[in-house]
Amino acid sequence: MEFPLTLGLQKVGLPLILTSGKLKNLCFLIDTGSTHNTLFDFVYNHFKDEFKLLEETQYIMGIEGHYKETHIIEATFNFEEKDYTSIFSVLDASEAIKQTQNETGIQIHGVLGVQFLIENKWTIDFNKHQIYD
Repeated sequence: MEFPLTLGLQKVGLPLILTSGKLKNLCFLIDTGSTHNTLFDFVYNHFKDEFKLLEETQYIMGIEGHYKETHIIEATFNFEEKDYTSIFSVLDASEAIKQTQNETGIQIHGVLGVQFLIENKWTIDFNKHQIYD
């Protein structure tokens, strides 16, 4: 797979991908500084039946810089005609997401962090603004 990040970078200055399949049109921010994948709680609550809730919880630092206890889920989504399954922390980041949406006009539904990139062997070429797997 070879996917250009140019459109998201040009429109809103963020590396974004859109999903397809059952979880169609979810917008994920690719964040090489994030140690965890996150799915925002409003998305989890809307698509609850599509996710596997795991028994454990964990503490992660939220977007606002505060540690929060989060539920852990397993989620599968389709991107570029391939299914990807990974573990996500369900995070309430309403204020930060609302601010991002107001500034960019784009609603972000979650973050794909380093964990996802490593699991799926995604490489980002920052010079060419491309993702490769």
